Amino acid sequence: MVTTVLIVDDSKLARIVVGKTLAALQPEWRRLEASGADEAIALFDSEQIDLVILDFNMPGRDGLELAEELRGRFPDMPIAVATANVQDEIIARARAANAAFIAKPVTEDGMRGFVSGAALRLRSAGR
Repeated sequence: MVTTVLIVDDSKLARIVVGKTLAALQPEWRRLEASGADEAIALFDSEQIDLVILDFNMPGRDGLELAEELRGRFPDMPIAVATANVQDEIIARARAANAAFIAKPVTEDGMRGFVSGAALRLRSAGR
């Protein structure tokens, strides 16, 4: 079964960077993209998504609001919030939503812990 990751960011360039980083770490994973929370929710209604990487600063609902909503629907899904807004409050809110924090600019080293943890969690769940 193919693992599908959803990348949610209002910046096309940021989605490309995250996608390339993921491809370097997990080339077999299928990558979907959304430019905002509403588009992401629509994809969750039509696709089988295994994990998600969310931007924090987006128009409408921010990434933490979306993470909290997704956590309610998918309690065990690996979720990460990626942002250049590295403030204690943002990191604390991500942890409260049981989401990983990835600092931007996204790098393989910065994303490796989340990706390897997510892969292990998905394998343990039989996905």
